[in-house]
Amino acid sequence: MSEYEHTCMIRGDGGRTIRAILDRICNKWTLLIVATLDQGSLRFTGLHQQIPGISQRMLTLTLRNLERDGLVSRTVHAEVPPRVEYALTPTGKSLIPPALALAGWAIEHVPHIETSREAYQSRNQ
Repeated sequence: MSEYEHTCMIRGDGGRTIRAILDRICNKWTLLIVATLDQGSLRFTGLHQQIPGISQRMLTLTLRNLERDGLVSRTVHAEVPPRVEYALTPTGKSLIPPALALAGWAIEHVPHIETSREAYQSRNQ
């Protein structure tokens, strides 16, 4: 494998496919929803209560997109009133390790990034 062959995986079709997937995964709410559902299946209200700041509309849209992408399953129980539960699919569960790795990287580099931001800010005032 050449030194830069691994970047071809990222660049592929000009990056369109991967960018679209990463945009979905890296948006403001997806990882919070995935991390919350990693604890087990939840109803909409339970999810909403455990994710501070998310609107019902944004939770609905994000859940629909995650269901469409195969990361979350939606189960409707035939009851009155209907009970709907959301759970991670195996693909959704497989997102946890790389998300934790990325979070670990961010935590490890917080001091350097904050120092760089302060230096940048002081240079550009």
